[in-house]
Amino acid sequence: MKYLIARRIVQLGILALFSFSATKFILKGDLSSSKFFDSVPLSDPFAVLQIFLASFSIDLMALTGALLVLILYGIFLGRAFCAWVCPVNLITDFAAFFRLKMGFKNSKFLILSKNLRYYVLALVLILSFVLSLPVFESFSYIGVVHRGIIFGTTSWIFVAFVLFCIDTFLSPRAICSHICPLGAFYALISRYALLKIKHNHQNCTKCYKCIGICPEKQVLWMIAKESASVNSGECIKCGRCIEVCDDNALNFNIFDLRSKK
Repeated sequence: MKYLIARRIVQLGILALFSFSATKFILKGDLSSSKFFDSVPLSDPFAVLQIFLASFSIDLMALTGALLVLILYGIFLGRAFCAWVCPVNLITDFAAFFRLKMGFKNSKFLILSKNLRYYVLALVLILSFVLSLPVFESFSYIGVVHRGIIFGTTSWIFVAFVLFCIDTFLSPRAICSHICPLGAFYALISRYALLKIKHNHQNCTKCYKCIGICPEKQVLWMIAKESASVNSGECIKCGRCIEVCDDNALNFNIFDLRSKK
């Protein structure tokens, strides 16, 4: 449970830093555009890309902030934003828990392709260019939920309920694993990120608990087959697979300098 607890602390802690006036000197703004300690700009690179395609101009501060975030996730953390920062993850995780408790685990009303999110990503970028409007940024459910929480409005509750119902009754993990263009964007830039999950085949007893709990099951193709790192950018670094593994066959890994046998 240590990674689950750590993720909740980080997610709720970030929301708290954005929400309270006493902490505005640490983090001010929202997930699209903010300032760290009132001096370091942080911008959503996907939002900045949409704005650029819509207007063919970009503010230098926004560009700097986008590059910093791009380096953080693209080089170091991978798609960790989805599991450790995004407030929608709180909703979809609760939906997954609710499905399990209600016995809906294997039920699907809609069967969605994992590639759908990449088509949505491409459509968002094309429409941003054609309509001269940052499309996803203008209607983002992530932004609605995040801004609603930190600014104390109530509109986000309806959006959160809709997201919960989609993941619970229509298709499991539909929002984050099949639809979200932001998740697709981070998956694309995270292929070569340093932080990975390493599988030790020698310790694996083929219980497959890790695959059962993973929200992106396709990334664990090596389980019970060979020792390898999870190289797919689709891994959200949530640590669920590590927590359920009783064999110490899965662990976070940054550098593996040992010689392979």
